[in-house]
Amino acid sequence: MIGLLIVIERFMPRAPAPLLAVAAGIAGAYFLNLHAHGVELVGRIPQGLPSFTPPDLSFAAQLWPGALGIALMSFTETIAAGRAFVRGDEPSPQPNRELLATGLANAGGALLSAMPGGGGTTQTAVNRLAGARTQLAEIVTAGMTLITMLLLAPVIALMPQATLAAVVIVYSIGLIKPAEFREILSIRRTEFTWALTAFAGVVLIGTLRGIIIAIVVSLVALAHQAADPPVYVLGRKPGTNVFRPISKEHPEDERFRGLLLLRFEGRVFFANAEHIAQKAKLLVDEAQPKIVVFDLSGVYDLEYTALKRMLIAADKRQRQHGIRLWLVGMNPHVLEVIRKSHLDEVLGLDNMHFNLETAVCDLYEARRCGGRDAITEAPSNSSIFFCS
Repeated sequence: MIGLLIVIERFMPRAPAPLLAVAAGIAGAYFLNLHAHGVELVGRIPQGLPSFTPPDLSFAAQLWPGALGIALMSFTETIAAGRAFVRGDEPSPQPNRELLATGLANAGGALLSAMPGGGGTTQTAVNRLAGARTQLAEIVTAGMTLITMLLLAPVIALMPQATLAAVVIVYSIGLIKPAEFREILSIRRTEFTWALTAFAGVVLIGTLRGIIIAIVVSLVALAHQAADPPVYVLGRKPGTNVFRPISKEHPEDERFRGLLLLRFEGRVFFANAEHIAQKAKLLVDEAQPKIVVFDLSGVYDLEYTALKRMLIAADKRQRQHGIRLWLVGMNPHVLEVIRKSHLDEVLGLDNMHFNLETAVCDLYEARRCGGRDAITEAPSNSSIFFCS
């Protein structure tokens, strides 16, 4: 049957290959009596319209774990299918809208004894290859389903299961794209691991468990990244006011003697504050600066616990060693959290700056005027200051 589908697709691309394959399978099962030879058929399909079935809430406690798994799998496959087959001139599927539509359809179907449903990848692939482009295809599908329930159920019952499997295999094999795996590997190894985990899980232990394992692995990886974010030491691109992390690619970037610029990114909260503080302490101990600048422009949220563990503790520790702390680039939310703490009184406005450029300019002005004994040393390799 797989060979028949491939031949039809190769030499008669406009022909409805799945429909022809199904017809051939049913005809073979009927005339050759394949069921008597051990070929498994679809079997009896209930005929007639479904009857109303009121929900029995007594089963809710037993069924909710499986129901959550089915809902997760259905929603995941619906969104995956929609994004995989959408074209450039078509609107992208909206997750909330798809979830609402799938939920309403299943809630209504449950009252008619329907099986849970959702967007299917293989069904979408068959529809696409058959020429489906609009919602009219779904109306035709619904109409054929109704005709099958009323008239064609005995005929469809004769279809071999192998015919269904052949259609699924032929039209799903194109969804496996090794080139995309290679591209993911060349760009980001972590996501390649997630992709392999999802692929292996679905193949080896089934769709639902495979998807759950892939989600758990990705969540654990994301939690690890959030709990241990990087801390960057910044330098300035020569001749500009652009500050960027120090790297081997740009050894010419300017660094300022007595001034250590550190940048944090993301959300700073209880789970990562200790790691950030420890990394910053190691960098401070190594550089032995007189001023440490915390660039918070990339921090969009700052918890109280993180404020206490990282900033307040860092300021207290650095003051004991004669090191001053400057804060730079705070968004309104982070600034509000800091101002409500006693760190605002300890630091004062002189130690808070709008951006790194103003902080460096403040340092330059202090040196030029001969003020602030803690910052009178000359810059290490700085050549030009851009101050407004």
